[in-house]
Amino acid sequence: MNPVPTPDKSVYNQQQQGKAHQSDIMNIDKMLKRYRVEQGKHFSLKDYDPADTHGLGSDLKPRAKKLLADGVKKLSRLQDILAAQDRWGLLLILQAMDAAGKDGTIKHVMSGVNPEGVDVSSFKEPSEEELHHGYLWRCMKRVPGRGRIGIFNRSYYEEVLVVRVHSEILENEKMPKSLVTKHIWQERFEDINNFERYATRNGIAIVKCFLHVSKQEQKRRFMERLDTPNKNWKFSSSDVKEREFWDAYQDAYEDMIRHTASEYAPWYVVPADNKWFTRLVVSHAVVDVLKGMKLKYPKVSGAEQAALAQARRELENE
Repeated sequence: MNPVPTPDKSVYNQQQQGKAHQSDIMNIDKMLKRYRVEQGKHFSLKDYDPADTHGLGSDLKPRAKKLLADGVKKLSRLQDILAAQDRWGLLLILQAMDAAGKDGTIKHVMSGVNPEGVDVSSFKEPSEEELHHGYLWRCMKRVPGRGRIGIFNRSYYEEVLVVRVHSEILENEKMPKSLVTKHIWQERFEDINNFERYATRNGIAIVKCFLHVSKQEQKRRFMERLDTPNKNWKFSSSDVKEREFWDAYQDAYEDMIRHTASEYAPWYVVPADNKWFTRLVVSHAVVDVLKGMKLKYPKVSGAEQAALAQARRELENE
């Protein structure tokens, strides 16, 4: 009798890895869809768990890290083509409560990209010059150009968040009193939607991520900053003061997403209690938008190819 052939373990492992890779790709698509909000009419923040990991528990954390590495690698490749094609630009907006992990997300997600093609802008309290202009002015100046990626660490959305929670800020914005009516937040939502529609119609894609951290996790991170000497610099007493307005901020974020989520500039409500998962979602959200651009390296014309051939001959003959 012929012996039963022994299965080739290497082939079997490759097949299993291939199936796992395909499953991961499908899972990424489902994950992004799960957290993407394109129509905010019935949006409720209570439907999103800050501790959610889309089934990637601690036992699958290594795979999640590999998926993040894959996302960073794809982002690096796509950024190179984005710059070469020089037709599209991409704006990533990160909004969150304090200690939700915006800085760490930028650091890890952008770890593989060419820094020459990325601009990061952090928007804090407006300067005197900025207060002499409309609230969108300072952000519009920092919108990325074609071939570039821009990141807003907070953005014009602060004007319907912190300004809404702290009405005294609005009083200092030098707005004519006749224009500060009960409709001002709705009017600002309209302004923002119109601006984002304008930007996307001109080839600047927009990815908006709200890093959704729980109040309990924020407290834990604050305590860690207090307990760790080399993290003390990250802590501000105003951070604790703002916790008193937690519910007001949650209401403001919910209303913001309801009125500014759109098909052309969707929101991603990213669970932020687990930093590794936050970075995974954000990285693949950015990759997904870049892939949707169908980027290609520019084609070299016949005349340009002839010039390249001549350059090669000259170099070879030196």
